[in-house]
Amino acid sequence: MKLKRTAIAIIVGLFIYLSLYSWNLRSGQLDRLADYTGLEIVKWSLWPGEWVLDKSVGFWDRYIYLVGLKEQNDQLSSQNNLMRLEIMTLREKAEESERFQELLTFSPEEGWYVDGARVIAHRMGPSAALDSIILSKGAISGVVADTPVLTPLGVVGRVVQPGLSSSKALLITDLNSRISVRGQLHRSTGLLVGSGESETLNVKYMKLNAPVSEGEILVTSGLAGLYPPGLPIAKVVSVERSDISLFLKVEAVPLVDMENTEEVLLLHRNVADNSTSPEGN
Repeated sequence: MKLKRTAIAIIVGLFIYLSLYSWNLRSGQLDRLADYTGLEIVKWSLWPGEWVLDKSVGFWDRYIYLVGLKEQNDQLSSQNNLMRLEIMTLREKAEESERFQELLTFSPEEGWYVDGARVIAHRMGPSAALDSIILSKGAISGVVADTPVLTPLGVVGRVVQPGLSSSKALLITDLNSRISVRGQLHRSTGLLVGSGESETLNVKYMKLNAPVSEGEILVTSGLAGLYPPGLPIAKVVSVERSDISLFLKVEAVPLVDMENTEEVLLLHRNVADNSTSPEGN
């Protein structure tokens, strides 16, 4: 029975195959169906690999783009920092130029000439032996002891220790500073004495009946010969009269900001006028 069934199945199968073969020869439908189904099989077989490839390539392209973008950003940031530094440098040079222009506006008395110098160090306050500054010029530039130091705003001090290429200047705020002054308005004379850094200056030996007022500018008198007359130096901030003293108690403040001064003028006497005796401070 099994052989009979097998034979019948084979015959039926052959019949169906031959029928389909004959039908396909006439219509070609099976060929078109095979082509269509084959393409679909190929498509679904290759699609996962193509999807993974596309994602990998896209991820790599984005990574390379981000790396390049970061490098470009780093370059731009570096250029921006350099431009900021250049702007700061140019701004500092412009401010320095303005200060130099202001220095050049100063016109000294006849018989004197000026030379510019930089302040390269400050020695001020309780820890310093003297309220002083170090200047960038010394003896090779003609700086000698007692050379006046000033700005267009007023007197800063005088050189006390000239070196070869730098020098030390004593500020008017130092306890050892003594300068003969007079009021710019009322012309009353006195001796301006330093009281230490951040302290007011004292005007000694101004007579009790001498006319002087708060806010009056004090200028150098020129009596002792160290400074030419008329240089602004301080402003009166208080005037007190006492019943037990023959002199007024006068306090003043410097016209120059000693801590923030960066450039100064050195006031030299012309050789032909060097016969005047210096002030004994």
